[in-house]
Amino acid sequence: MPDAHNPSRIVADLTFTVRQDAKPWFESSRITGGVPRIHFRTEERPVAIHDMRADRDRLSLDATGFELRRHETAVDDLYDDGAAAEAYDREVEDLLKGLTGADIAVVFDRTRRSDAGAGASNPDGMRMPAARVHVDYTDDSGPKRARDVLGEETVDRVLGSGGRIVQINVWRPIRGPVERSPLALADAGSIPKEDLLATDQVFPDRVGEIYQLAYSPAHRWYWAPRMERGEVLLIKGWDSLDDGRARYTPHGAFALPDRDPAAPPRESIELRTFIAFEG
Repeated sequence: MPDAHNPSRIVADLTFTVRQDAKPWFESSRITGGVPRIHFRTEERPVAIHDMRADRDRLSLDATGFELRRHETAVDDLYDDGAAAEAYDREVEDLLKGLTGADIAVVFDRTRRSDAGAGASNPDGMRMPAARVHVDYTDDSGPKRARDVLGEETVDRVLGSGGRIVQINVWRPIRGPVERSPLALADAGSIPKEDLLATDQVFPDRVGEIYQLAYSPAHRWYWAPRMERGEVLLIKGWDSLDDGRARYTPHGAFALPDRDPAAPPRESIELRTFIAFEG
């Protein structure tokens, strides 16, 4: 519901992970073919979520872990997994190089999501919005995935010469404006490391690791109301530098309070990328 004392924010429920003695784990969508199967407890908590458009000048990948950008795409069909998908990958790589000055930008994963029916179609199954608040990588899985994607030689050269590697998700509405299941993003500076819970993500051929988030009233949350197709959210998932800048950005989908039941479903596409800065 809108906050009567602050019209630039709303109060809505987010889904957090409950602390437990054993390491949490879940079976990924690639195993289940749909919704992941979890082996831990979650809880919903009401939080204040601020309109990032009212505060966008202080939001950045290094300060808060995310930012909102205008970016039009020349690709008409974002459901196309052929040549159009490759063209969109190149657009995003060029965008990240231009915005950050990175020497290398590589797209390595593409996922569509929808809150209609069983979700959005992907080559490896249907995907719904990811409601549990999470970070896609951890201290352990970030560098491992970078080596998988960029190669041992590139990672060793970049880091060995004083360079830097960053994992960034680029999230875009396939159709806008987004009126259901938008993303909430935490200001990374408000998240103490002890609230990030390392969780095993089990795939058919490997076990990955993500962070999920335990609730705290000290966290600060943002969203971008009514995002359009010509806008993207850049979300940092891991940074090789540990020097006080944002390294991990918790995020998750949420249900808008008092949502119009006739509102069109959310349809989105997210690209996972690594960028690298030579030393």
